[in-house]
This record gives sequence, C-alpha cells and structure tokens, in this order.
Amino acid sequence: MKKITIQHIKNLKSLKTSFPTITAYDYMSAKIVDEAEIPLILVGDSASMMIYGYDTTIPISMEEILLLTKAVSRGSKRSLIVADMPFLSYQPSIEETIKNAGKLMKEGGAAAVKLEGGVRIKQNVYALVEHGIPVLGHVGLTPQSYHQMSGYKVQGKNNQEAKQIIDDACALEEASAFGIVLECIPEALAEKITNTLTIPTIGIGSGKKCDGQIQVFHDILGYSSDKPPGHAMQYDSLYSSVLKSVKKYKSDIES
Repeated sequence: MKKITIQHIKNLKSLKTSFPTITAYDYMSAKIVDEAEIPLILVGDSASMMIYGYDTTIPISMEEILLLTKAVSRGSKRSLIVADMPFLSYQPSIEETIKNAGKLMKEGGAAAVKLEGGVRIKQNVYALVEHGIPVLGHVGLTPQSYHQMSGYKVQGKNNQEAKQIIDDACALEEASAFGIVLECIPEALAEKITNTLTIPTIGIGSGKKCDGQIQVFHDILGYSSDKPPGHAMQYDSLYSSVLKSVKKYKSDIES
C-alpha cells in the first residue's frame, strides 16, 4: 500500500473529476477513511465541537489536537494526514508557528499542517515551508475568526470581499502552500480561484467547481441529533441507529 505524498495531492489538480477529502479525529475513523482510499485526511479543529463539545473551533488547544493527530496517524497507513493548527498556535509569531507545527509533525505524525488566513499569514507559511513543513491553506470563511465575522456566513459576496479572498489565495500559493481550502464562498468565485491557481483547491460549501471537496466525518454519517450544516453531504443517520442499539442493550439488561 503506497503512502500518499504531497506531490500526489498536487497532481490531483489535473484530474477531470473532483477528488474527496474528509476529516477524522480518532484511530477507528482513520482506519475506515484509509480503507476507503480517501487521499487526504484532515485532523480538523472542528474536533472542538465534534469531539470535545465546545461551541466553536476557538477553544481547542494544541494538546487536544495533538492527541487526536497521534491517534489518526496510527490508524492511517495510506492517506496524507494534515493537522489543523488551532487558534493562537500560529498567530503570535513565526517562531511559535514553527514550534507548534513541528510538534504536530514530529510527535503527532502529521505530514502537513493547515492554517487559516491569507496575506496576513503569508510569512508564516513561507517560514514553515522553508523549514520542511508542508502547508495547506484555508481562505473564505475562516471559523477561527467566528467573532470577528459575527458568526458563520458566506464570504466573498461583494467585490471587495471577493478581491480580498483572491488576494489571500494567491498569497498562499506564492508562499508555497501545496493546496487551499475554500470554505463557504460563492461557486463563481471558487471557480475563478481554482482556475487562477496552479495548486489544488478543496471546497466546502463553495460549489462543485473546486478541484476537491472536504466533508466532516460525523456529518456524512449523520452522527449527531443536531441539524447538519447546509453544505453537509449526509449519507446515513447513525445517531438514531446507535441510540436504538444502546436503548436495546439497556432494555435487555433490565429484563
């Protein structure tokens, strides 16, 4: 079983069909995703809500994301593992960025890291790549800026916002990011960025014109009683079936 590399992901840009990527947060989910031959697994800071029960991605710590990255790296033998850098693990300084990203690779087993932002973090991305740490970018709706954006809203709907997102994406490519997540932007804007860049784009809530797509593991399985995000692609409803099994177990023991 051949391990997926950064170059392999970059080469997916040339495919005529979109490629799938997905989040995973533990050993067993990583094994399942790996066996399904998904090329890229993101240990996303969405684990803040999905695993730790926080309201946003902001509270999750380096220690918490590192623990999950270790588990995922043990479960995946083929997929490329990218670890999200949590809020304030890279914003304070380039030195802090390199230290924390290095920890996610050296101790966590990740092959790359993901940072939110564009022009403002260009030097951080460049420094990471210069130190041998591959970077996946993330522009558009950046969940770590939840409060500044006044919630989760589609970004890039006016010309000024759209230009900023394009500038951010181009800045990340110039800094040698190997790919970029485009979250919750209009499809036409996502298509324009995808056609402008030479590196692959991975969309979530940004239409069908990106080179790849990413979904949250728990969303596609329906592993929550909450209503999924509008862009979620749900293929099952495990919450109800698991609840049914647990209730059956309870009933059997009581009787």
